Amino acid sequence: MGEHDQDQDDVAEPTRPPLSAEQARDVTDGLREAIDAVRRSVAVLAARVRDAHAARVWVPLGYGSWEAYCDVEFGISRAQAYRLLDVARALTAIHGAVTAGTETSRTRDTDPAAAAALDYGLSQRALIAVSGRTDDVAELITRRLTTLAHSGLHALDKPTVRAVVRQAVRDVRTAPPPPPADADPTVAALRRVVDELAASSYAIGELMLEVAPAYLSDADAVDVLVLLCEEIGEPLEHGLAARRYAMSGDRRALHGTVL
Repeated sequence: MGEHDQDQDDVAEPTRPPLSAEQARDVTDGLREAIDAVRRSVAVLAARVRDAHAARVWVPLGYGSWEAYCDVEFGISRAQAYRLLDVARALTAIHGAVTAGTETSRTRDTDPAAAAALDYGLSQRALIAVSGRTDDVAELITRRLTTLAHSGLHALDKPTVRAVVRQAVRDVRTAPPPPPADADPTVAALRRVVDELAASSYAIGELMLEVAPAYLSDADAVDVLVLLCEEIGEPLEHGLAARRYAMSGDRRALHGTVL
């Protein structure tokens, strides 16, 4: 961290007395509640985006397209407009899978699917990352919930449903997509190498995000990551590219560096 960052910290944060463990826990609980509220608001926004797009609301309002409607009405770029649709599609698929997986059991918790519908604890980044593989996510969620329901070992209450959904999304995010069935053996072998490299880069990117969270720009992240990259023997530009990949789930973030 440079001198500039130290000066900035001195200006931004007035001197405060140290917190007790109980006070620190209260602050942490409040922060957790705020983060959960943001995640729930993303889910609500996605549901409304889905309904608006399905109803083609831009047509009666005189817009030529969805992106034009979002631009004029909300100041949202074309890319942002379609990312919102990606989030909406992913959440719709996940909720459908939860509903299907919990129909097989009526447990102690009343309607667990409805209870967890808007509170899976998933970030917008995670939903965008799996938006192109919603069938895989949905199949995995339904299968795991159905297995749990038949086993009778767990009540499909809200925490259990939430945990299953989050783990399924994580598993699909980190797993490479299956190669085409009729792929040439040489191409398939090269694809596996690329997939393995991408998976390891994703893991490195998540490590980078632990140190330099997503709200930091690349320029701000450099000061934080330079020492980490030196410590693990990773070129800084590769670490930044892996961080961008972990944020977006788009392999194009690795082009020119790792791939």
